[in-house]
Amino acid sequence: MKSLFSLCSVALLATSPAFAANLSVCLEGSPEVFNPQLSSNGTTLTVLGQIYDNLVSVKAGGSDIDPALAESWSVSDDGKTYTFKLREGLKWQSNSQFTPTRDFNADDVVFTFDRMLQDDHPYAAVSGGTYVTFNTKLAEALQSVEKIDDHTVAFTLKAPLAPFIGIMAHQSLAITSAEYADKLQQAGTPDQFDREPIGTGPFQLAAYQQDAVVRLAPFAETWGAAIGNEARTPKVDGVVMAISADATVRLQRALAGECHIALYPNLADLERIESSETLEAVNTPVASSGFITFNFKDEILQNKKVREALAHAINMQPLVDVVYDGRGKVTGSLVPAALWGSADHIGPYNYDPELAKKLLAEAGYPDGFTTELWAVPVSRPYMPHGRRAAEFIQADWAAIGVKAEIISYEWSEYITRSRQGEAKVGMFGGIYDFPDPSQIPNNYFTCNAEGKPSPSNIGSWCNDTFITLMNKAGSITDQAEREKLYLQAQEVFHEEVPAVILGGADTITAVNKSVKGYVPAIFGTSRFSGVTVE
Repeated sequence: MKSLFSLCSVALLATSPAFAANLSVCLEGSPEVFNPQLSSNGTTLTVLGQIYDNLVSVKAGGSDIDPALAESWSVSDDGKTYTFKLREGLKWQSNSQFTPTRDFNADDVVFTFDRMLQDDHPYAAVSGGTYVTFNTKLAEALQSVEKIDDHTVAFTLKAPLAPFIGIMAHQSLAITSAEYADKLQQAGTPDQFDREPIGTGPFQLAAYQQDAVVRLAPFAETWGAAIGNEARTPKVDGVVMAISADATVRLQRALAGECHIALYPNLADLERIESSETLEAVNTPVASSGFITFNFKDEILQNKKVREALAHAINMQPLVDVVYDGRGKVTGSLVPAALWGSADHIGPYNYDPELAKKLLAEAGYPDGFTTELWAVPVSRPYMPHGRRAAEFIQADWAAIGVKAEIISYEWSEYITRSRQGEAKVGMFGGIYDFPDPSQIPNNYFTCNAEGKPSPSNIGSWCNDTFITLMNKAGSITDQAEREKLYLQAQEVFHEEVPAVILGGADTITAVNKSVKGYVPAIFGTSRFSGVTVE
């Protein structure tokens, strides 16, 4: 997609009085793609969450599920059919190649999910056909999506699924235009569907320059404005997202007035933000988990004693103290403390280098071995300093004879390569998009019935006991019973050592005091609709 302006223009837009009504945001990375179905990456969804809408969404700043494109829903007595009543009169965006001839309706919902559900769908394999969230959470659970009438759609599940409504709020499951897809298919350019977005959201794509800038224009006919919902109405003349992987650079731009909102500054810079005359630090108690995963395709790492040795060799307390800037907590729980289902009784693997050496010797590696350790290249709540964390682990492993080369890539390439199984020891993590403990464990550590790892299961760990417990917990509605099953699953996880939990922390956002109406998301990503600049 051709860029309409250079990165130099971003600062001018943000500081010139002529553009005072533009909202400038410093973003930590480039979007992978412009169709949310093809990504579960929070950076990508920060952008796409402004363009697309779901049937339901998590309330901004909270954990309740709100109506969105669906104004209401009902559940059958057997818990297997969810019927959504759709809003009427909702408009689609347009671009140079497409002008919609009809409003949003049930055909769009059916198209969106049939693309992911049906292998023979015309769009199933377009852009690679990897539907990260859908494949992990709904592919085996969803039986059909049926149009009842133009404004009613029924989702039928094979069995009850407790977190279904929460899953539907995940921004990867946003609704796309069937009419736009048909037109591009007729033109022989279906791949453009995932590169040049058409949504119903408050903003639409105006320009994009990879690794430099995303520019969004307000969509005046968005449904939020039509129903008088101020929080879903664009209030600025545009949103300019300057891309910089360096958290220090993002904060410097915010201090210089070039960014109204700087996402994910270093936690260590909290005092600097709070002492600024122009910025305030907005704290958000997000639920997230960061970890390193062991690749089960690697013969050495298939050995449980090797994995145990590497886990016991990490001196976790100083790592967490430094990497999370004193705001993290050492834990062995896969589900973070911010959510029910957290396994508080599971601590980290105890730091014991001598035990680690003994385990390596028993595994047949008395002199250690050589491996790779991947480092997350951007600052995220689950990993504020990926390179620094990798350096701590590298030094600890060197003390037991394991030589680890630190590897990293630009963020979108890092994600792609990780999901292709290239990382021997991968650093990964996630932010919860809806308030249910199933999300991260299912995304990163489960496999389907055929034994194929979920797309984000970069270590390819497939454990029948763990998966059975997770599936059973998702099939019942009694929260107390579900919690028992999640605790059992985490005990299996800790025993088998497919990964080592590093932690997570609340996040802060540097926000210019001229910004009003910004409500950071606790689950999922934040919206820029409803935000003004004075």
